[in-house]
Amino acid sequence: MAEYKIILFDLDGTLSDPKEGITKSVQFALAKMDIVESSLDRLETFIGPPLHVSFAEYYGFDEKESKRAIDFYRERFKEKGMYENVLYPNISLLLASLKESGFVLVVATSKPTVFAEQIIKYFELEEYFQLIVGSNLDGTRSSKTEIIQYILDIYTDFKRTDFVMLGDRKHDIIGAKNTGIDSIGVTYGYGSLGEIRDARPTYMVTSVGQLKDLLLGSRV
Repeated sequence: MAEYKIILFDLDGTLSDPKEGITKSVQFALAKMDIVESSLDRLETFIGPPLHVSFAEYYGFDEKESKRAIDFYRERFKEKGMYENVLYPNISLLLASLKESGFVLVVATSKPTVFAEQIIKYFELEEYFQLIVGSNLDGTRSSKTEIIQYILDIYTDFKRTDFVMLGDRKHDIIGAKNTGIDSIGVTYGYGSLGEIRDARPTYMVTSVGQLKDLLLGSRV
């Protein structure tokens, strides 16, 4: 395995399980748009991709409708949704081990940076991450490609081969490929095995424990 130096972590579906908060906030937004969606499971597809992409893809919203829906979503998410969230087992131990081993850890998420920072603080993970990069509240820098490139432009003293992107959706893998870095697809999140496999990540793991073995195996 390559000797990586900087590890980029997706947030939703990789570090934490945000299903309750995200799906209930989407459900709230849809209700405000006069759409009744009783099944939270059907809204799992909103976990990961930028919201405007999901509202357009799954409900046919145009740009104006998507903006309204996102405003409604954030209304609930800011108050409750971001805290209806749990860390995956052993994530804190993984992060501590990686930092102790000398890796630079960065959060790379399509969630707005301001929310990502609050969630990382809520879980008391700030000590592990050197940088938290998400999208802007106005919807810009929302694709994973743009987010990863923004991070690469900050760490200009490093080579592309020093970076690896971890994530549970195809967008993470595609973003890594578009920016010329390696990727690790995790299948314990919200992307299906088929979605991750079809995106062809550099590596694929099924658990946090397997992820730890992959990243730290070469340093033991």
